[in-house]
Amino acid sequence: MSIVQVAKSMEKLISQTIANPNDPRKEELVEMEKLKAIIDKKAESLVRGELYCGLGFVVVQTLGFMRLTFWELTWDVMEPICFFVTSLHFAIAYGFFLRTSKEPSFQSYFQRRFKVKQEKLMKTHNFDIEKYNQLCNAFYPYSSLEHFPQSNHAGGAVFGSVH
Repeated sequence: MSIVQVAKSMEKLISQTIANPNDPRKEELVEMEKLKAIIDKKAESLVRGELYCGLGFVVVQTLGFMRLTFWELTWDVMEPICFFVTSLHFAIAYGFFLRTSKEPSFQSYFQRRFKVKQEKLMKTHNFDIEKYNQLCNAFYPYSSLEHFPQSNHAGGAVFGSVH
C-alpha cells in the first residue's frame, strides 16, 4: 500500500468522524432527531399508561380488601390474606431486582419499561441506532452525555447506549 493510499484512507476516516459546518449529514441527523423525539414521546406515554394501570390495580385491590375486612369478613380472616399478598408484592419486587440488578423503585421500573418500548418502536420505525450514534458523535464530539437513548421525562433519567 502506498503512502498516497494510506493518506486517502485516513482522510476518508477522518472526514466520516468529524463533521464540517456544511456537512450534508447534518440534515440527516436533524431528521433522525425528530423521529427519535417522536419515538421517545410515544414510548413515554405507553409506559405512563402501564403505570396508571398499576395504580388502578393497587387502588382496586385496596378497596377490595377494605370491603372484605369491614363488611364481608373480619380482620382475623383478612390479616393472613393481606400478609401473603404483601409478601407476594415483595417477592415480585425482589424478582425485578434479580432480573435487572436495579433497585426495585418506580423510577427504575419506568426506565426499564421505557427502554423496552423505545427499542420496539425503533424497530417498528426502522430507526438505525448505530447510524444515529455515529452522527451524534460526529456533530457533538465533546458532549459529556451519551446520545442514545434519552427522554424528556422528569429528570431525564433514561441515559445510556444500546449496543
